[in-house]
Amino acid sequence: MSLSVFIDGAAGTTGLEIADRLGGRSEFDLIILDDTRRKDSSARKEALHTADFAILCLHDDAAREAVEMAQGSKVRIIDASTAHRVTPGWTYGFPEIVGRDAVAGANRVANPGCYPTGFIALIAPLVRAGLLPADWPYTVNAVSGYSGGGKALIERFEEDRDIAFRAYGLGMGHKHVPEMTRYAGLAHAPVFAPSVIPAHRGMWVEVPLPLAAIPGAASVDALREGLAAFYAGGSIVRVAEAGLPAEMLLRASMAPSDALTLHVFGSADGTQARLVAVLDNLGKGASGAAVQSLNLMAGLPETAGLAL
Repeated sequence: MSLSVFIDGAAGTTGLEIADRLGGRSEFDLIILDDTRRKDSSARKEALHTADFAILCLHDDAAREAVEMAQGSKVRIIDASTAHRVTPGWTYGFPEIVGRDAVAGANRVANPGCYPTGFIALIAPLVRAGLLPADWPYTVNAVSGYSGGGKALIERFEEDRDIAFRAYGLGMGHKHVPEMTRYAGLAHAPVFAPSVIPAHRGMWVEVPLPLAAIPGAASVDALREGLAAFYAGGSIVRVAEAGLPAEMLLRASMAPSDALTLHVFGSADGTQARLVAVLDNLGKGASGAAVQSLNLMAGLPETAGLAL
């Protein structure tokens, strides 16, 4: 028997990509509200109370409203907004970090942010293993395609073709920082420098490390080996082998991908390293992550329907 899924906010970028990943899968039946009903509160509430699973692709306030609407129902929720990522009672939807069983058994799952996905994937395993200290003041330099900014930013980039680079969050306090700090296991919030480029999708998240100055930091090879050991056996997060390419590119024509690739680059003398995560901000950074959690919650193969 198939399971019913309601995507609340199905007309947005994340919702459309989730629907695309679920399309044609016999395990799920999508509950679809037409354009005249998708913003109607009573129709949304009925769908939430009918569905086995709901995926919220909404802004934070609307996501909180949807959770309230769902009270008293059996629906299990995956929230793709920022609203519940550090809320007690919610499971963080990063199975590789919090445990696949934790996600599989959860009733309320908060999808990770796209930038935090790259940062946490790099730092959390190394801090847990004692290869990097929890109390170092880490920095994060990151570049994303404009689709991660929602409808308004998509329209801005597609209308103003003269934008080559957009830096933001200049006053610190970005909404992603709390989850980055918590799930990486850090004593201090990282300094986060996000930016956007004129590409629809794609993301580069980098953590530079002055290894010679970090107390107790492991060697470049040990950092790479630690990540490889942590993600061994999985097929979504991959750790690249040692080697220095001449360059690395993000292309505007990037195809959808639900994979996440981690790199560890080091200086010849071993005193410096650059940890790099490359992913699709709409894949493992959003829609792909939601489908991965849905698969686990539904008792299905973790990678079903994903582009790997």
